[in-house]
Amino acid sequence: MLKIACSDNALFESTNFTFSGLKGQTKVGREGLHYFSKKATIVLTSPNQQFIDKVVIGLFQESHILLGNLMLQADAVEIEEAPIFQESMKYLCISPIVPFHQVEGLNNKLFVNPLSDEFSDMLYDSTMYRMEKSGVYTPEQISSFFRFQVIPDQQYLERINRMDKKFARIYSVIKDGQIMEARGYTLPFEVLAAPEVQEFIYHNGFGELADHGFGMLDIPNFNPIKTPYEVSDSSTQE
Repeated sequence: MLKIACSDNALFESTNFTFSGLKGQTKVGREGLHYFSKKATIVLTSPNQQFIDKVVIGLFQESHILLGNLMLQADAVEIEEAPIFQESMKYLCISPIVPFHQVEGLNNKLFVNPLSDEFSDMLYDSTMYRMEKSGVYTPEQISSFFRFQVIPDQQYLERINRMDKKFARIYSVIKDGQIMEARGYTLPFEVLAAPEVQEFIYHNGFGELADHGFGMLDIPNFNPIKTPYEVSDSSTQE
């Protein structure tokens, strides 16, 4: 089953999207990750419905999809209802957040304390740059989004440290044909920002490398209504 979350407002560039890892019943073995469930799910989010339509059409045009040694076949698509965005939103990470990459003078693998102002500032700069680049928001709107703060769940971080587990890891990414590494963070947190900013990071991913599957967010204790996804008539006629 392919589950998709999207909004139906303004159209964005196709780079404004993110996606989850493949979800299913798994077990780590010597040869890698083994799937034991008959169905696997991937979540894709973008504000551009035409882009999602093309992805869905492309998936169902393939008789089988080969991922490593895993053979998949597109089965069904659902759309999830979006939440009501407010100035204070709590999030969970479906995929790791990369606060920066290829910043001059900084190592992509550098650890930045999530409780520091630097961590929040990096995500603010990334978000404002991506919102400006989308062409949807005016300079006046971008300037009005100055209220922004990321507040990680400190109790979660303390518990993870006590258990000697990691919430920040180095990930390999293929970008522009080159293999690079970046540090990603997986943790619950709260964002204080304008509702428009909350909507943007929810539908486009939070932080850098979103179009490589990073920065996908979920909302705790939110059970969205799911309905069958229907491709628009304009996409089927192309």
